[in-house]
Amino acid sequence: VQLQASGGGLVQPGGSLRLSCAASGSIFSINVMGWYRQAPGKQRELVASRPTYGSTRYADSVKGRFTISRDNAKNAVYLQMNSLKPEDTAVYYCNAIVRERTTAGLHEYWGRGTQVTVSS
Repeated sequence: VQLQASGGGLVQPGGSLRLSCAASGSIFSINVMGWYRQAPGKQRELVASRPTYGSTRYADSVKGRFTISRDNAKNAVYLQMNSLKPEDTAVYYCNAIVRERTTAGLHEYWGRGTQVTVSS
């Protein structure tokens, strides 16, 4: 299973970006898809996650500004980021908890990361 993320870039404070991530491979189902981020010198943190069944979660720092959505038919997850702040600058990683067609159990996968820089 591979996760391919796109949509990062440089944006001014107050601007918007939309991240996309698509999972491919031997997928039976995806339990959860989400986004994490890691700023320089900091630990990776959850930004938002959206399970197939259950409640969506957001980091307190992004509530009201970021929106996570999924397209289950495409095995994709999106992160709409509005009102971006310099402190949102980080590498953003796509994450998925997957049940594969050929392997028992659930497996966690990460995308390579996409850089988001918020600066004037």
